[in-house]
Amino acid sequence: MTDSSEPELRLRAIRAAQGKAPFDLLITNGMLVDVATSELRQADVGIVGNLIASVHARGARRDSAEHCDASGCWIAPGFIDAHVHFESSHMTPTNYASVVVPQGTTTIFCDPHELGNALGLAGVRWAIEASRGLPLRFIAAAPSCVPSAPGLETSGAEFGGDEMREMLSWPEVAGVAEMMDMNGVLGESRRAMEVLAAGRESGKLIEGHARGLSGERLQAYAAAGVSSDHEIMSAEDGIEKLRAGLFVELRGSHDYVLPPFVEALKRLPQIPSTLAICTDDVPPDQLVERGGMCDVLRRLVRYGLDPVQAIRCATLNAATRLRRGDLGLIAAGRIADIVVLSDLREVTANSVVVSGRVVARGGRMLAAPAPAKAPALPQGPLPLGPYTDDDFRVAVPGARSGRARIVAIKGARFTSISQVEVEITHGFAVVPSGFSVIFVQHRHGRHEQGPQRALLEDWGELRGAVATTYSHDSHNLVVLGRDPRDMRIAAEALIASGGGMAVAKEGKMIAKVDLPLAGMLSEAPPQELARAFARVREAAGEVIEWQPPYRVFKAIEGTALACNPGPHLTDLGIADGTSHQMLRATAAEA
Repeated sequence: MTDSSEPELRLRAIRAAQGKAPFDLLITNGMLVDVATSELRQADVGIVGNLIASVHARGARRDSAEHCDASGCWIAPGFIDAHVHFESSHMTPTNYASVVVPQGTTTIFCDPHELGNALGLAGVRWAIEASRGLPLRFIAAAPSCVPSAPGLETSGAEFGGDEMREMLSWPEVAGVAEMMDMNGVLGESRRAMEVLAAGRESGKLIEGHARGLSGERLQAYAAAGVSSDHEIMSAEDGIEKLRAGLFVELRGSHDYVLPPFVEALKRLPQIPSTLAICTDDVPPDQLVERGGMCDVLRRLVRYGLDPVQAIRCATLNAATRLRRGDLGLIAAGRIADIVVLSDLREVTANSVVVSGRVVARGGRMLAAPAPAKAPALPQGPLPLGPYTDDDFRVAVPGARSGRARIVAIKGARFTSISQVEVEITHGFAVVPSGFSVIFVQHRHGRHEQGPQRALLEDWGELRGAVATTYSHDSHNLVVLGRDPRDMRIAAEALIASGGGMAVAKEGKMIAKVDLPLAGMLSEAPPQELARAFARVREAAGEVIEWQPPYRVFKAIEGTALACNPGPHLTDLGIADGTSHQMLRATAAEA
């Protein structure tokens, strides 16, 4: 997508605004959602090329090559997703655009750090190249978390100051992506300081990831130059970060946070201008069925946020954050990215205009986006295995039999270390009642260390196994289960297909979604991919007993995220994201 502002186009817009030339497109008879004044008012919108030329009184003009009748509808700016990893949809950029544009999203601030962790700079460059020419504006951020926790995990590459400076030199990149290495920032690690310095020197944005930071640690994190955060854990957490001057990107992927946060916002004198909306991560079945940004906005309105204020956060506020004075507002001189809503409170898109062209109506694209030319992503069988059932058992070093006390990882999203006494048979721990096992294997070929295993507490007794190669953020092979045979079957299915998610139960595969591109993306049509993913979600529910809000399906993909506080199993062992140290797996002999 190109944002043209050629002098000739500006001259045409000047003339059209004064009635000296016709519009190319005229949107009439709607109610304007004016996010500058928070008004709902009658107005028509005249467009020339990709520019809004005039916002004028209803019925004042009829001279236009094309008309869009918005009778009974609301005319709003196109939605801007302020922080998203499109890879979590498991779609290519082309297919992703075909889903979210008809929903009203016209711009995304995309952090392709999933591809960066798998493929390095080539993965980031592929994301940019594959997004060219689409009816969705991809504004890229340069991944800072490759890996997210250096020294605690191994991904497919390592980005430091040199890589960051290179990416920040690319015109498509608007800033440093979320600084997930919070310990590195607060501990002044060389790598973190180089990344931050590159960001400051570029004059571009520096995005944050401040999960669990408060008080002096939050202040220190902001003092480093980080200016935003989307890791909101509670209403109090969100308000503290707004008060700290951070631009909060409220995400929809953790719904339990939204109702109390809306109530906290309503107690403020006004909705902060430093509040934007984002999706962060949306899986394909939910993206197709419920939507991305439109779904987040719909829920916020249901929880009590005024719809105009919600839309302002998702448009003008987000454009301000991105330093894009040409986006986020329906006003003369701005780029004509517009969504015509048939239902304001339900955020239902009737028509979508991108850069002055009507590209979607009734929830469908008028024409399928043409894929951009981009280098091929690696695919094919993963260079792992073969495995035996014993590879999925927890070994107790130095013991063949007897009893021992070993550590376990307790919890789903918020984790801690516990100790459990186990029986040892042939050198392996007998999994106690109420416990399961997690297995992690490096898959990017950067070291030959074998798989890591640990006991899981508070995940219940899994009645099968779930395997994934999409595991934030290093995206190694992760398997959760209790029966070694089921774990092996699920893992080997992904190795053969080149990646994805698989569920096994009672010695059989019961569901699988193939993600052969870098082990995380699929070229399958969105509806087909959504159905396969929904079946995996359903099958996982047959294996794991969910306990919302933390022990939920999405926790599978985040259970090895080493940068977050608490212990997590990585390809290197049990890593403590709080102390930034590796932990001993064996506590003591019983």
